[in-house]
Amino acid sequence: MPSSVLKSSTLQTPVEARVRPLQQWWALSGRGVSKVLRNGEFVFAFISPAFLALCFYLPLSALMDVYGVDYAQFLMPIIVLQSVGFAASSAAMRASFDDTEGINTRFRVLPMPLAVPMFARLATNAVLLVVSLVCATVACLITGWRPMGGVVGTIGLYVVALVVGLLLGLLADGVGLISGSPQATSQALVFPTLILGMASSGFVPISQFPEWIQPFVRNQPISQFVNVMRAADTGSLTWEILTPTLWWCVCMFVTAVLLLWLGNRKVRA
Repeated sequence: MPSSVLKSSTLQTPVEARVRPLQQWWALSGRGVSKVLRNGEFVFAFISPAFLALCFYLPLSALMDVYGVDYAQFLMPIIVLQSVGFAASSAAMRASFDDTEGINTRFRVLPMPLAVPMFARLATNAVLLVVSLVCATVACLITGWRPMGGVVGTIGLYVVALVVGLLLGLLADGVGLISGSPQATSQALVFPTLILGMASSGFVPISQFPEWIQPFVRNQPISQFVNVMRAADTGSLTWEILTPTLWWCVCMFVTAVLLLWLGNRKVRA
């Protein structure tokens, strides 16, 4: 009998070891989502896209009508991208707070794989990202946007938004880990996002920019993401339009991996 008990215990140990990282991930993901709820980030996820849509649609829609532009359709991709940008900023702030509060260091001394906290933060970011996308969609529907690309085009639009949002979340997570403080993290994210968003084809056509800055506006990542989402929304997406976005996504992923590696080295130090 004792030998059978010992044999049973020996057989269960590897199973428990395999399950444990998944349990750790689930617990940390639940901690992250509950923290998001307590901090009121879900509330801002509802408010920010609606506020952004109204602030640009109300003053500019009549002006765009003069140029024959349906501004509700035109504005939708940038509202979605700004919403996923908000989710990424929240991800960076959470990673930075965990770092400054010493939580990441405490995780290092636990019997936990290094990737578990990162994937838990990614899961939390994904939840907030989905909420942001839903809220952005509702805001755009209220202003007059309607899906025009059919089922395939609409799915493609949201796939692009989700992929960009997850990559931005990884990138922001790395920024939060290597930054010295939450304040530095906020400055490192807000200004590039603001500049790239405003100097893009998201809010006004490229032809409305001065000629000297049009090449930058046309080729920077936000404009490329907007172009792909608009093409998907109209059912006119081609590989030629998609290719620059794929390259930007690869660059974002490589940069995110580098930042996360540097951030984990900082935690180990």
